Amino acid sequence: MLSIIIPTYREADNILPLVGRIRAALEPAIAYEIVFVDDNSRDGIDARVEEVVRAGAPVRLIVRTDERGLSSAVLRGFREARGDVLLCMDADMSHPPEAIPQMFQTLQAQQADLVVGSRYVAGGSVEEGWGFYRWLNSQVALWLARPLSKVRDNGAGFFMLPARVFKLGRDLNPIGYKMLIEISVKCPCQKVVELPIHFSDRKFGQSKLSTREQLLYLLHLKRLYDYKFGWISRLVQFCAVGLSGLVVNLAVFALLRQFSIANGVAYAFAIWASLTWNFIPHRYLSYDPKARQPVLPQYLQYVLHCLAGAVVNWMVAIPLALASGRFDGHVYLAALAGIGAGAMVNFVVWRFLSGTISDEKRNA
Repeated sequence: MLSIIIPTYREADNILPLVGRIRAALEPAIAYEIVFVDDNSRDGIDARVEEVVRAGAPVRLIVRTDERGLSSAVLRGFREARGDVLLCMDADMSHPPEAIPQMFQTLQAQQADLVVGSRYVAGGSVEEGWGFYRWLNSQVALWLARPLSKVRDNGAGFFMLPARVFKLGRDLNPIGYKMLIEISVKCPCQKVVELPIHFSDRKFGQSKLSTREQLLYLLHLKRLYDYKFGWISRLVQFCAVGLSGLVVNLAVFALLRQFSIANGVAYAFAIWASLTWNFIPHRYLSYDPKARQPVLPQYLQYVLHCLAGAVVNWMVAIPLALASGRFDGHVYLAALAGIGAGAMVNFVVWRFLSGTISDEKRNA
């Protein structure tokens, strides 16, 4: 049996036409159930579901009151599904129900682990009038996720997989609105097939894609990169944050030197400024969210963790580099030497001693 999982939030107006199209596409050839997972919309969706049930449609409604989010709703539906094949699709009819039989047949005939209704393979298309911003947003999201998944349209919300493959997934804990990327990374999807679809604009209701959802998507990607690539991912993040701190360090150092402040004092203030600058991104990228503390105590803890690196930074840049004359006339090269030495010490301390860098593979 095929279980069709449809997450909803204020999508009541789409229930009747969507169920009608699904029934027309599947009956009587494919046994199926439809499971709507609603985030407590209170928009009359329960009455609409009762109406289609009375009309003979195999539909269930799960109403969640304890959490919200598209991906977690799909996860809830997959876990409560009765079928041995699982399908995820949107409620706004942007995904064509008429493509479900082909996806189902492909999954069985090719013994695939994952079948995706794709906009970005030959034959796939999107509704005219998307506009440049919407197209660019989609392309950037796909590009950011490319190293994680072999799926070309890795942001698709229309996909099917055997229940056995889903049950073999480890540490499934998605956030935001992109469930497919979670599945493709954490489930054993060795054979992936992408079928072209036409992606339509919604007919009723309003899009739920907000700036908050886009930020959650970035956080989701961060967690998946940590899960898949481990310490290499964290090293890249650490270096990216450190690069911004490098700019702050040199800018503050240059500014203070304009006031004829001694190099040693000026550079100590520059280190402190860059360390403080780096704290905020590290707080959200490197600390385990479950262990996040109030800002001031965590800032003081962060300073303590960075103290050894700061001392090495200053000792290389000032006494060893500037005072020795080896960087005579190249004060900023001396600062760069100190920054490099301090960064290496900081990463070693954070990676192996502090325990504050999150291990997403363990905590996901």
